[in-house]
Amino acid sequence: MNLLNTLYVMTPGAYVYKERENVLVTQDRKELLRVPIHRLSGIVCFGHVSVSPFILEWCAERSLHIAMLTENGRFLGRFEGLRSGGAILRRQQMRAADNESITRTIAAFIVRGKIKNSLALLRRATRERNGPAVESLSKAVDAVSRLEASLPGAETIDQIRGYEGEAAAQYFSVMDAMIVVEDASLRFEKRSRRPPKNPVNAMLSFGYALLLNDCIAALQAASLDPWVGFLHVERPGRPSLALDLMEEFRAYFVDRMVLALINRQQVQSNDFETSATGGVTLKDQARRIFLTEYQTRKSRQISHPLLEQAIPAGLLPFVQARLLSRVARGELDEYPPFAFR
Repeated sequence: MNLLNTLYVMTPGAYVYKERENVLVTQDRKELLRVPIHRLSGIVCFGHVSVSPFILEWCAERSLHIAMLTENGRFLGRFEGLRSGGAILRRQQMRAADNESITRTIAAFIVRGKIKNSLALLRRATRERNGPAVESLSKAVDAVSRLEASLPGAETIDQIRGYEGEAAAQYFSVMDAMIVVEDASLRFEKRSRRPPKNPVNAMLSFGYALLLNDCIAALQAASLDPWVGFLHVERPGRPSLALDLMEEFRAYFVDRMVLALINRQQVQSNDFETSATGGVTLKDQARRIFLTEYQTRKSRQISHPLLEQAIPAGLLPFVQARLLSRVARGELDEYPPFAFR
């Protein structure tokens, strides 16, 4: 399915252009890759990558996106052509965002989805670990479960954000207990970003940037405005609704994958480098491993609990974006977040 086929260009100095019905990637006039253009849903460029104006025009006409990220994965922006229609839905979305009751209800279900998926990962780790790690994981499960039970009683959006923040703190406090390798450089103490200060945080930030791009694409495909959200406060340059949508997917798509790559030793301590400012990034080979695993996981078939049918995991953001659009239209009273088991 072409919605899953994203071309990632990471080679410094690479040039991306169109030749007949193919996308070519070259460096110093040497061809590195040739891909039939009809197979792609988008192109993601990392760092110093140049793009031909002709391929920009071609993508704009066909609603393909080109996203630009920094070399270490921080999302910068996207190029995409005009989409037809959707004005009525976006007006409904903005009216919903201005309605305190609707905003509170949608935000609560978004946080509920995030907490459920965080709990699923914590419970799985509790079953698979042994020794002292089990005790700390069990305590975190109990604490996050209490927060989940208390969430329906939140009366304001700030209280909902407070529950989300506390659940995230409990969750990250035991992430290190979910890592089984003995390498001291791959331990996790706390979440750090801009820049990430250790390898685990570098992988988390890299994965979240990829997921954010996918969520923006899903919302735009559903004719929703990625910048007008419910849980996240609107700020210049912040795609608030995309950040809302990705909350329920962080543990499912990114956190599980990061832990698996570390615990299977597919990524090791020598796969990272530290800048003069202390920021940690993945080396080229590690990024390739990460991206390959990310695409593989997106192609896996999963059973969607609401649709009651199997779909590729990479389509989950698109399904959830459409459910969110139905809430904005007033066709659904509640937003049903995706929860994995």
